[in-house]
Amino acid sequence: MNRKSVWGWALYDWANSAFATTILVAFFPLFFARYWGADLDDQASTFWLGLGSAVAGLVVAVFSPPLGAVGDAGAKKPLLALMTVLGVTFSAALFFVPAGSWAFALLFFGLAQIGFSLGITIYDALIVDVAQPAMRNRVSALGYALGYLGGGLLLAVNVLMTLKPGWFGLADAGQAVRWSFLSVAVWWALFSLPLFRWVGEDAPANRPSWGTVAKQGFADVWRTLQSLRAYPHVLLFLFAYWLYIDGVHTIARMAVDYGVKLGFDPNALIKALLLTQFIGFPATIFFGRLAQPLGAKRALYIAIGVYIAVTVWGYSLQTEAQFYVMAAIIGLVQGATQALSRSYFSLLIPPEKSGQFFGFYNMMGKFAAVLGPALVGVSALLTGDSRLAILSILILLIGGLVALVFVRDPEAAKS
Repeated sequence: MNRKSVWGWALYDWANSAFATTILVAFFPLFFARYWGADLDDQASTFWLGLGSAVAGLVVAVFSPPLGAVGDAGAKKPLLALMTVLGVTFSAALFFVPAGSWAFALLFFGLAQIGFSLGITIYDALIVDVAQPAMRNRVSALGYALGYLGGGLLLAVNVLMTLKPGWFGLADAGQAVRWSFLSVAVWWALFSLPLFRWVGEDAPANRPSWGTVAKQGFADVWRTLQSLRAYPHVLLFLFAYWLYIDGVHTIARMAVDYGVKLGFDPNALIKALLLTQFIGFPATIFFGRLAQPLGAKRALYIAIGVYIAVTVWGYSLQTEAQFYVMAAIIGLVQGATQALSRSYFSLLIPPEKSGQFFGFYNMMGKFAAVLGPALVGVSALLTGDSRLAILSILILLIGGLVALVFVRDPEAAKS
């Protein structure tokens, strides 16, 4: 295994996680409502933000498998470069959108999100070119760990910029947020360079033209869909992954809202988010190493089990101090769940079709966090109790865990 290639690959997670933390989760939703969409009423602002995110997610879900199939023809790095340029360009473009121009802000955000998400499909598939099967748990964990650290560091700087804009020569918090968007673009572009310089790709000697590759890629996806019955454990894993990762995403997205409903200070909730990021760095590396002797599947059992316990505990949550402890516990397993799912899936699929199979994998990831929020919302509406509603997530976590039990373990078969 080429260590330089591994670090180059893993640093891309450090690079693009800045978009996920600063723009996707932290600043864009707030800035959209208060700056670009200030003239919209609350209902209209929520509607357009939700619609824009849904359209971008749908584009990613539809194009992930065929784009991965095109990458399998030896075009992973060129496609990843294209998606990186798309994401970086439109992240930077948000800096220039004036107040009130909510339509342009939403368009640029959607295009950046498409570049970010489709890039992940290609990036995930490159793991088969970077690491041998025996090392993929550790390599995948390294990528997620660096993502938590890099995304957390830039988010911490950007939060400080908004709290103390004068320290950075900025007029106010609004200007600080706009500069934060630009900082994400620079960070993403700069730390992507090692991947394109150091990572090799198993490409055919005579790669056909782009037109032929694209046409062949879409045809390959159709053939794979027709032959998926030959990969029953891949299908079963995708079903299990859809359930439990939906639970994981729902907890991540609903945690702040749940804390607000319990009357906790919003500033404390942001600090808890940063705590999760920084604990996620060493914890994900630890789980990657734990999976070497234990196996990725058993390590996933532990991680999902922790999520189940945290969800049960969330029902009786009382204080902000307990919320911090819960954030720390989630930080222990959040990156591990994602990293080990990626490496475990890579062992189930044919390596020559890694691009399109990871396309299906990321398509399921995009459809995740749909059922979970709906379950929580409907439960809250029917019971009138946020605490009872949060327990509905157990359906997804336990269902995913049970389905995972029946998936073939390729690591156990080799031992």
